[in-house]
Amino acid sequence: MTALPSVSYSITVRLEVPAGGSTVSKLTTAVEQAGGLVTALDVTASGHERLRIDVTCAAADTEHAGRLVEAMRAVPGVEIGRVSDRTFLMHLGGKISMEAKHPIRNRDDLSMIYTPGVARVCLAIAANPDDARRLTIKRNTVAVVTDGSAVLGLGNIGPKAALPVMEGKAALFKRFADIDAWPLCLDTQDPDEIVSIVKAIAPGFAGINLEDISAPRCFEIEAKLREELDIPVFHDDQHGTAVVVLGALYNALRVVGKDISEVKVVLSGAGAAGTAILKLLIAAGVKDTCVADIGGIIHTEREGLSPELRWIAENTNAAQYSGDLKGALAGADVFIGVSAPNILHGADIATMNENAIVFALANPTPEVDPSEAGEHAAVVATGRSDYPNQINNVLVFPGVFRGLLDAQSSKVSIEMELAAAKALAGVVTDDELNATYIVPSVFHPEVHKRVAHAVREAAGGKAPAAELFPDDSPVLG
Repeated sequence: MTALPSVSYSITVRLEVPAGGSTVSKLTTAVEQAGGLVTALDVTASGHERLRIDVTCAAADTEHAGRLVEAMRAVPGVEIGRVSDRTFLMHLGGKISMEAKHPIRNRDDLSMIYTPGVARVCLAIAANPDDARRLTIKRNTVAVVTDGSAVLGLGNIGPKAALPVMEGKAALFKRFADIDAWPLCLDTQDPDEIVSIVKAIAPGFAGINLEDISAPRCFEIEAKLREELDIPVFHDDQHGTAVVVLGALYNALRVVGKDISEVKVVLSGAGAAGTAILKLLIAAGVKDTCVADIGGIIHTEREGLSPELRWIAENTNAAQYSGDLKGALAGADVFIGVSAPNILHGADIATMNENAIVFALANPTPEVDPSEAGEHAAVVATGRSDYPNQINNVLVFPGVFRGLLDAQSSKVSIEMELAAAKALAGVVTDDELNATYIVPSVFHPEVHKRVAHAVREAAGGKAPAAELFPDDSPVLG
């Protein structure tokens, strides 16, 4: 699959050209002939002899960006100055910050925000710890916790290298759900130590978002924290992925006119995401499933199964098929991939049933070329932003946590996840639904509101805490 120019690899090149003439048009032509896309030309200084221009263009990857610079350098009269990677510029100094809600303008402000006034608030919380939700940031704050062991598709790159992703996650929480989230990148990959650290910092948060922790440790860490904490713990790589996949599948099935209880689903990937997807699909009514991992199709007679794979073997593949992934696809209605790039071809998709559904979600390179898959499948989705039907966790996790926090929930349940998936699917109306629009845009104004409402109702139906001091607050005495 040939990568297309993307804003993710956009650069701004400051250069000088002769004033007048056709040099500027030659620059644009050179970039386009080299496969780039010019998105802006800004004159930053002008003289009688020379112009200084900032040329912004999109490339397919870092190497391609270098070729675009050389293409511009080859234009007669062009002198290249500074080359800036716009993505790196956006990350300079980090992407999030803390700001105070109240100004500190004088001694009166200082005395209420800090000592001596703050002591009264401390004593009120000491007398009634539940007041921490009303009188501190706790009620609207989520910890984004990682150990850097499974960051995006980059692997085990460690906590420092994971920080830009966790900052981005925190920014998305704020943008889409007005939740104050903070990245906590832990310099340990020991499950017990991670559990201990998260338990220790939990009093300051209303929820824990586990992120980019490798399987199978992520299962153990989440299970222990859910058991020992009184706030919801949500591993987004597992459950966020599962919810958005199920929501997309609901709508894809509407497009092709099939019932979720009657389709055969083949799943590639049995890690954190794959296992969570499988469990949610089964809870949603899928009865015929088959799962493959790097060792092949999972079945009860396969040797060396871990406890997690043993559970999969016992709950899927009723026919005990022991062949390969390609063989399992024959006669399937749905393929869901959360595994590895380029493991299938269009010919493999052709063996599926009529009106097949393909979710090839490996990123950035899917399990099968979307164009090839589209020749045989009725609905195709990927995890990429440059193809229709992008299945992206950001459609789900802000609304899920908004609902959990508003309900003051202490846990996350499968019922809440099912409710979130149905809410996400319901954002796409019958008039809007088609094979290239099965999930709404993340910027759709209703997405996160509806997901939050559905989760809040599934969590107990409590309304959001609108007042700082409700009538029954002991603070009012």
